[in-house]
Amino acid sequence: MPLPLRFPSARQVVSLSAVLIFSASLALAYEPAKSDAAASPVPAADAKSNAVENAVVKVFATMRYPDAYKPWTKQAPTEATGTGVIIEGKRILTNAHVVLYASQVQVQANQAGDKISATVESIAQGIDLAVLKLDDESFFDTRPPLPRAGTLPDIKDAVLAYGYPTGGTSLSITKGIVSRIEFTGYNLSASGLRIQIDAAINPGNSGGPAVVGDKMIGLAFSHLGGAQNIGYIIPNEEIELFLKDVADGKYDGKPAMFDGLQTLENPALRTYLKLGKDVEGMVVHETYGSDADYPLKEWDVITKIGDTKIDDQGMIKLGANLRVRFQYLIQQIAKNGKVPITIVRGGKEQAIDLPVSADRPLLIPDLKGSYPSYFVFGPLVFSTVTAQFTGGFSGNAGALNALSILASPLSTRRGDLPAFPGEELVVVSSPFFPHKLAKGYGQPATHVVKTVNGTTIKNLAHLVEVLRDAKDEFVTLEFEGRSMEALVFNRKDMIAATDEILTDNGVRAQGSADTLAVWNAKAAAK
Repeated sequence: MPLPLRFPSARQVVSLSAVLIFSASLALAYEPAKSDAAASPVPAADAKSNAVENAVVKVFATMRYPDAYKPWTKQAPTEATGTGVIIEGKRILTNAHVVLYASQVQVQANQAGDKISATVESIAQGIDLAVLKLDDESFFDTRPPLPRAGTLPDIKDAVLAYGYPTGGTSLSITKGIVSRIEFTGYNLSASGLRIQIDAAINPGNSGGPAVVGDKMIGLAFSHLGGAQNIGYIIPNEEIELFLKDVADGKYDGKPAMFDGLQTLENPALRTYLKLGKDVEGMVVHETYGSDADYPLKEWDVITKIGDTKIDDQGMIKLGANLRVRFQYLIQQIAKNGKVPITIVRGGKEQAIDLPVSADRPLLIPDLKGSYPSYFVFGPLVFSTVTAQFTGGFSGNAGALNALSILASPLSTRRGDLPAFPGEELVVVSSPFFPHKLAKGYGQPATHVVKTVNGTTIKNLAHLVEVLRDAKDEFVTLEFEGRSMEALVFNRKDMIAATDEILTDNGVRAQGSADTLAVWNAKAAAK
């Protein structure tokens, strides 16, 4: 799968850097003196190259990633470098993964020694783009933005990739051709156009421009792991959509459809649906909406999006030599959350407006740049199950097998939609904090809360509310799955021990801001 191209801290390659700097100093020491003829006019090709190089910057970021298993804290700082490019509005464009969770960002111009502090103005993790603003905008006085091409490049166009990849500290320029253009998935539920090039791009190239002629055609963002010289570029069309979206100060996302579809290539399937040879399109296998008034039904055949015909593989033509998935047009023609499509149902053609949205709500959501919510009650830490939490098991076949055997929702409900608005899985995220109240109990870490004192828990805020309003002498917790022991505690003892436990373990707050607001609402309600 494509891998992001952020490059780990330069500190990790300090020995290599020292060798390169020493070698460069030797070369400079023996460089012949230049005559006045060296000041002759710069050829046009060199001028274009210099203009590009002047617009490319190195990005330094210090990240504090969330710790899903200790949600009251953050992971240790991680330093990384990437690339950025100057765009209009005295801004710098880079990849979201270069600056996601960054507590500090700095940029450095090509051939410059100083670093300028920056802040993340806008970010879209799905399409992997971010905009930076600098504290000192005089930086841009001698560095104009890099022009962007208004059309997609052609296959076989020569392309130059600029960036600061592993292997050195100075600007790197590699050459290749445009190999492929397709509409495909990015991160989370976002999809978009993607350009494949064969110019070498490596960790550290992330956010660097790819240039055809003297204009940028897109931004480097990943390479294919295990393959040679297969790199991916976010094209200008996706960049323009992103910049237009964030012009109001917030990112709304790209509209998409989430219905399950299948191709119409099989002859038996065509016969089953009683379709004529002239009907082409995609078959609806599973509808995203379950309401009776949802416009799509199972076995509908989507034949057009807007006025554009869809073939039996779900593809449409863009120009003479390019075919892409029909979903590409959704971001072009959707209005007010709907896109016009034509379907064949029961042998009859009809036009419908299909609802589309930028987000597919999941029961186990991604944090999307935020930090996990949590609440401490006695020696227990509760948190919401997120993709970052379950991601810790993804490469562990043994853990996944154990969760499956225990019928844990961490296994059985991965990929589910919420069963009702606001549904969350609430998990004991960490082992017990050391305390006598936990004596005799097995570790409940990764157990999903089912009930508290018999009340089925809907989400983390609801759990805090139930604990807040409890009047019984004991608090009883039961968990989802097989063979899960129940936990019973004296309620007053749990409340009394919480402050001591927080202090002993260096936890600054009993909960995140959202859960504390619920917990402290008790006083306000009286």
